[in-house]
Amino acid sequence: MLAAAASAATLPKKGEPALSVQTQRSGGPIDPDQAKLQFDTADLSFEVLPDTQQVKGLAVLGFTAKAPLDKLVIDLDRNLGPGAVTIDGKRLAASAYANPDGRLTITLPRTYAAGERVTATMAFGGTPHVAVNPPWDDGMVWSKTKDGRPWIASTTEGTGCDILWPCLDYPTGEPGKVALHITVPKGLKAPANGLFKGMDTLPDGRTRWNWEVKHPNTYAISLTIAPYEVIEGNYKSRFGNTIPMFYWYLPGEEVRAKMLFAEFAPTLDFYEANVGPYPFGDEKVGVVETPHLGMEHQTINAYGNGYRKAPEGFDWLFHHEFGHEWFGNQMTAANWDDYWLHEGYGEYMQPAYGLWREGYARYATMMDKKRNMVVNAVPIVRDRVVTEEEVYEPAKGGPGQDIYNKGAWILHTLRWLIGEKDFWDVTRLEVYGRVDPKPGNFAPRYGSTREYQAFVKKVTGKDYDWFFDVYLRRAALPELIEARSGDKLTLLWLTPDNLPFPMPIEVMIGDKIMKVAMTDGTATIDAPADARVLVDPYARVLRRSKAVEDYQAGQAKPR
Repeated sequence: MLAAAASAATLPKKGEPALSVQTQRSGGPIDPDQAKLQFDTADLSFEVLPDTQQVKGLAVLGFTAKAPLDKLVIDLDRNLGPGAVTIDGKRLAASAYANPDGRLTITLPRTYAAGERVTATMAFGGTPHVAVNPPWDDGMVWSKTKDGRPWIASTTEGTGCDILWPCLDYPTGEPGKVALHITVPKGLKAPANGLFKGMDTLPDGRTRWNWEVKHPNTYAISLTIAPYEVIEGNYKSRFGNTIPMFYWYLPGEEVRAKMLFAEFAPTLDFYEANVGPYPFGDEKVGVVETPHLGMEHQTINAYGNGYRKAPEGFDWLFHHEFGHEWFGNQMTAANWDDYWLHEGYGEYMQPAYGLWREGYARYATMMDKKRNMVVNAVPIVRDRVVTEEEVYEPAKGGPGQDIYNKGAWILHTLRWLIGEKDFWDVTRLEVYGRVDPKPGNFAPRYGSTREYQAFVKKVTGKDYDWFFDVYLRRAALPELIEARSGDKLTLLWLTPDNLPFPMPIEVMIGDKIMKVAMTDGTATIDAPADARVLVDPYARVLRRSKAVEDYQAGQAKPR
């Protein structure tokens, strides 16, 4: 399957080998034949060859048929094969399978009835696609440490898992359990997802690293390889369990690595205190240094922020990716259209941590920075099944960074609107499916925007669909019109498509603050003509700001 050797001149360049249109897609409407599959297990063996920038692989995939099944349809980059394929131990003729465009179709030797299990074993490998600009562009990253040793990573969120291994490339295609066996050259280590199951030393000095992970997100399986050193410790949770923590870092960085590792426990305590138990406490908290910025690879989060401290006193990149253990890995949006639940929460939790650590001034500073980046070009949610590219790429009609920044501001306003207790109860329901999570009483789950709205109604006893219809399903922000006449102040909400928007607002008159109900989207209150009036003095509500628009317009102009 692989060339025996390759010279430096033949190594793939960034962006090579080319990907098919099918492989570049992730998510979208589920193929009818794939919808018949329950993905039970994957046993994946990788051998990574740094000198030739190639990968050899063997996948043993276990499925249960949910309906009569006469073919397997599996996503796999055509650059990776497959080679030989067997079904339940019987090797198939080459004519029984084909992978012309990145969607491998295997004709089964018989029809499997609903409830029957089928095991497919396939060799795969070759030259995997090399990332151009990771992690925003996916593929392998073949880098070097300062002393010239291999430093390798994969990233697959955008293009999807099929760029690395044979999988079901949509959010609900999570396998129930994955075993990983990663063989690397002598002197290198391969930290990966889940529980460490031991290392084997082969006769020629290569090592095979064995791991096992439950319910991994489809893009969470990753390869990270380098001459790593490791810091480890244990966290005694407020829920009574003890969680092992690991940070794999490059040699020579021990001092800075220890400073980052010192953030693990307090960050974990913040999440457990406000959201709930760390979802994978029976596996590990894992972070690994990578030659790209970062990614939320389940229990082995990629970190490449260069140990840069932000003014808030903690590493935002580590914190953001770690938050995805709750918002992305424990709770996975079933459709890319709902990924604001991943990124909006992931982005919001940094200011929330700033508030937890230092108080409101830090929180307000961090939220203000995000407000200046809200674009409002297209709606965040479109209530249809979409691909990853249709969400993350503005050029393809996606909201792009608004699922981060606008999503965070939506949560900021919701937290004020429904109150502290209800906000965190809604959050727990979305993450765990229950408000009383404890280690052992929950499992990874799928979530959606509509479900989230239902949770808000369940917790508060009130219908807040108007809130989500304006903020998520329309691009333009609501605008608050203020008019003073004599001793009266009139307030009026203008919304896209004249949607109802009974959003209350705080008004400071002199040195007193009152909360004004705007049940019909308007209100008139007493405000002495000589009084100083400030509307929304603590910036609780996400609304149109001419100042922000002018700032953004100025930033867009060449200096």
